[in-house]
Amino acid sequence: MTTTQPQIGELLAATVPMVRTLNLEFLETSAERAVLRLPDQPDFHNHVAGPHAGAMFTLAESASGAIVLAAFSDQLSRAVPLAVRAEIGYKKLAKGPVTATAELGRPAADVVAELDAGERPEFPVNIAITREDGAVTGEMSIVWTLRPNS
Repeated sequence: MTTTQPQIGELLAATVPMVRTLNLEFLETSAERAVLRLPDQPDFHNHVAGPHAGAMFTLAESASGAIVLAAFSDQLSRAVPLAVRAEIGYKKLAKGPVTATAELGRPAADVVAELDAGERPEFPVNIAITREDGAVTGEMSIVWTLRPNS
C-alpha cells in the first residue's frame, strides 16, 4: 500500500495535536522528501517577531515524522517508529513563514534489512529550515528507530 501525501498529513493532523495547533501545511510527502510549512502566525512569534524556536522545532520534527511514515508505511504492522534523539541549530533569524525539508540519512532498504535481521534499526533524518528567501535559518537532525512490536 502506498501512503499518499494527503493521507500522511491527515494522519499526523489527527494524531499529533501540535500539528493542528501550529496549522502546519504539508507541501510534499514522499519516501524521498517531506516538506512542511509553518505559516507566519503572531500567536507563535518570539520576542523578535519571528517564529518561536519551539514552533520551528515542532515544524522540523513533524517533517521528519512525515518522511518516516512515507518511507516505512509498509513496516507499520510490525514496528512502530519512535524519535530517539534530536539536535537543532538555529543559524539565522527567521521571519515570516518558514519551511522544513526532511530527507532520510540512510537508505530505507538498509533500515528494513536490519529490521528483517531482528535488530532495532536507528537512522537519521536531516532537516533544513528555510525562510521564503531561501536562507537556511535552522538545521536539525533526528535519530529515529523502528521498534519491533512485541
